[in-house]
Amino acid sequence: MGTGGRRPLLEVRDLTVEFRTDDGVFKAVRGVDFDLKAGETLGIVGESGSGKSVTNLAMLGLIPQPPGKITAGYAMYGGYDLLQMTDRELSTIRGNRIAMIFQDPMTTLNPFLTIDEQLTEVTRKHLGLSYNDALDRAVEMLEKVGIPGARRRVFNYPHEFSGGMRQRVVIAMALSCNPEILIADEPTTALDVTIQAQILELMQQLQEEHNTAIVMITHDLGVIANMANDVLVMYAGRKVEQAKVNDLFNDPRHPYTLGLLNSIPRIDEHVGAQLTPVTGQPPDMSQSIPGCSFYPRCPYRIDKCQEVDPPLVQVDTGTLHACIRDVKNIETANAPAQST
Repeated sequence: MGTGGRRPLLEVRDLTVEFRTDDGVFKAVRGVDFDLKAGETLGIVGESGSGKSVTNLAMLGLIPQPPGKITAGYAMYGGYDLLQMTDRELSTIRGNRIAMIFQDPMTTLNPFLTIDEQLTEVTRKHLGLSYNDALDRAVEMLEKVGIPGARRRVFNYPHEFSGGMRQRVVIAMALSCNPEILIADEPTTALDVTIQAQILELMQQLQEEHNTAIVMITHDLGVIANMANDVLVMYAGRKVEQAKVNDLFNDPRHPYTLGLLNSIPRIDEHVGAQLTPVTGQPPDMSQSIPGCSFYPRCPYRIDKCQEVDPPLVQVDTGTLHACIRDVKNIETANAPAQST
C-alpha cells in the first residue's frame, strides 16, 4: 500500500520464515510485505496457521532458531534492519520502542515472580526509573487496564489472577513504556466484551497521545472494522489481499477475504439467516503448493488456478489482491440482468 508521502515507521519486505521439521520444511511465512506508519493501525487477519503471529515474532527475533529460520527479507525500523540485529541489540528495542501483547499470558508472565517484580523490571530497564517510581507506574497501568485494588494486587503472583486478569497485566506491561509500535496478538480473546471495549479504547488513547503505530492481529473482524486503517489478509503464509479498511469490507477482491466476511453474522441480516463458512482446510505448508494455495477451497476456481501462483495486483481503489479472477468482476458477471 502507498505511504501517502510519509516514510513508514516500519517497512517489511519479502519476509520469509521456514521451520525444519521431521515432516519436511514448513513454509510459515512466504514473502510478506507491509508498511506501518506512525499513528495508524494495520490489521492482520486470517485463519490459525496463516502466518500472522510468526510474521511479527520473526521481526522481534523471537523465532527459535533452529528449527525456525528467516530465509529472506528485511524489516527496517529507525534506519536499521531488525532481522540483522543481534539478540542483545533487539533487547533494547523489545518492550521499549516496540512492544508486543502475546496471546497466552501464562507464557508471558513468570509464575515465580510477583506482578510488581515483572512490571517494574520493564520500566527500570528501559526508562531508568527507580523501584518506587516504577512501582507507581505499574499501579497506574494496572488501574488503566481495569485491575481493581491495583495497589494491593500488584504484589500478587500470576496464579492469583484469573485468565482475563492475567491478560490485562500483560497489556499493562506492553503499554508501560509508551512504545512507538505496539503489536497486539489477539489481545482481547480472554476478556469479556465490556473489558474488551475498555482495552481497545485504551490502545486508541495511547495511539492518539503518543502517535503510536499498532499492528492488530486478530480473528475478530469487528475489532478490525473499528480499529484498523489498513488490513492485510493472510492465507497459507502469504499476503493475499491488502486494502483500506472500508474498501476491504465494502469491496473485497479476493475469494478468501469474501469467504471470511460471509462467515460472520451481520446485523442487517434477518433472524435465522444462514452463515456461509469457508469450506475445507488450509493446505499442508510442508508440501509444495502448485498454483494458487486457496484453489481447493475456492468457489470461483477455474483450471488455470491450479497452474498459476497469482501475483499481487493493484486495482483502481488501491487494493492489492493475489487472484487471477477479481471477485468484483465475477460477481458483476454473475449478477442478474436489470429490467428496464
